[in-house]
Amino acid sequence: MRYEVVLAPEAARSYRSLPAYRRAEVRDALERHLRHEPTRVSKSRIKRLRGLSQPQYRLRVGEVRVFYDVTRQAVEVLAIVTKAEAAGWLAEHGTPGAPGGAG
Repeated sequence: MRYEVVLAPEAARSYRSLPAYRRAEVRDALERHLRHEPTRVSKSRIKRLRGLSQPQYRLRVGEVRVFYDVTRQAVEVLAIVTKAEAAGWLAEHGTPGAPGGAG
């Protein structure tokens, strides 16, 4: 199944502010990892976030972290932040879920 990748306004702004080489890395990773199997967890790239109902997943692209949710037909990219900003973004914008979370 082919998912539509949708960037939230905040994520789109962050994406546009990245240097060109980083934008290319992120764009390629979005296509390669999120277009067809966005829930396929891997040791180094995709991580299911525990204890949060939103965002559900994190994609690692070098020094950039992409936080996203998966719906039936789309991948909703909520944020594109640097590794250094990731913990702060999650603390501010993450929505706590059931203790232990699924995954």
